[in-house]
Amino acid sequence: MRILIVNTLYPPEIIGGAEVSVSLLAEALAQRGHQVSVVCLQNEQAQSVDERNGVRVYRVPLDNDYWPFGRDAKPSSIQRLKWHLQDTWNRKAAARVAEILDIEKPDVVHSNNLTGFSVSLWSEAKRRNIRIVHTLRDYSLICKRSTLFRTGSTCMRRCTACATMTAPYRRASRMVDAVTSNSQFVLDRHLAPGYFTDIPGRVIFNIADTTNLATTPGPASEDLIFGFIGRLEPEKGIDVVLKATELLPDAGWQLKIAGRGLEAYVRDIKAACRNDRVQWLGFTKSADFYAGVDVCLISSVWPEPLPRTLIEGIGAGKATICSTAGGIPEISEFSNLVGKYEPHDHRRLAELMQEAIRHTARWKKTSPARPDFAEKFTPETITGQYLEMYAGKPGTSSRE
Repeated sequence: MRILIVNTLYPPEIIGGAEVSVSLLAEALAQRGHQVSVVCLQNEQAQSVDERNGVRVYRVPLDNDYWPFGRDAKPSSIQRLKWHLQDTWNRKAAARVAEILDIEKPDVVHSNNLTGFSVSLWSEAKRRNIRIVHTLRDYSLICKRSTLFRTGSTCMRRCTACATMTAPYRRASRMVDAVTSNSQFVLDRHLAPGYFTDIPGRVIFNIADTTNLATTPGPASEDLIFGFIGRLEPEKGIDVVLKATELLPDAGWQLKIAGRGLEAYVRDIKAACRNDRVQWLGFTKSADFYAGVDVCLISSVWPEPLPRTLIEGIGAGKATICSTAGGIPEISEFSNLVGKYEPHDHRRLAELMQEAIRHTARWKKTSPARPDFAEKFTPETITGQYLEMYAGKPGTSSRE
């Protein structure tokens, strides 16, 4: 099968889990004999083509006013509004993708995050009678911030601005032949306002190879080591974690924080945290991180679709304390779960951390993930499910 995958970014340009998930899928499909090409954006004025692990990668310029990824400071509100308006239906981006469609002549276009491309490329695929499968990896089709999160809380109802500016996306969603998501939560949030109406859809998890993490031995310290890994930003709940540590006892625990964020924000939260039991690791390889912690804190306060850190933590055999945000509860029960708490509830998080400290010996033990858990994330399982969606086989319309 000839498969063209579109995603905003692609390795080595990585700002989140979507790039990792898309690349793992593309490579797994290529390894199974399919002809796979990828179209992504790059912060260059010229288009380039390269091959990465058996996948042909087209990197095209961004047809908008500024490169929005990896910035240390946000543009002004006027600049952002102009950018989003241009991104509603970007004809230049669609024309670039159209040229690649004519070169590759794919059997299916698999679109993912489309920020910077816009949904206009669906019309080019439709014009060529190419099947379109779309995977929801964030909320950019229903929220211009892509997060359903504003001023520190989840948007339970879409604001007028987002509903207005994303209205073309809702209409355009009718062009898609099938839709997938890595959590039921995200799929339901799109179906509720009328997106992808009467279009086959299902939940398909991301590929996650945790074999190099399986039952990772924990640190030798007598203290219970809590760990946070991910972007250091309010949406990930790092401030909630730090507030919880203020309520913990003076001994018996440590907290290791791995990840990066906007320089000013990280500087401020570090300055506010005076506890020498908190260690700031910066960028850290996953295997090294999990080998150094006992209990993983999955603390997102935004409705995260399904954090890769939770999948990895379970695969590493680590205990977890999880917020109930987004799709997290859909797999948290597979983990060696200390407990769950409502997002923002730092007091309840502190109670769960204190409970774990009181039973340190129990939560220091690594526990292998259930066999049926690992099976859900294998390349064989995930590529098989996507190939069914690509082919439009019967049974792909279930809301699993």
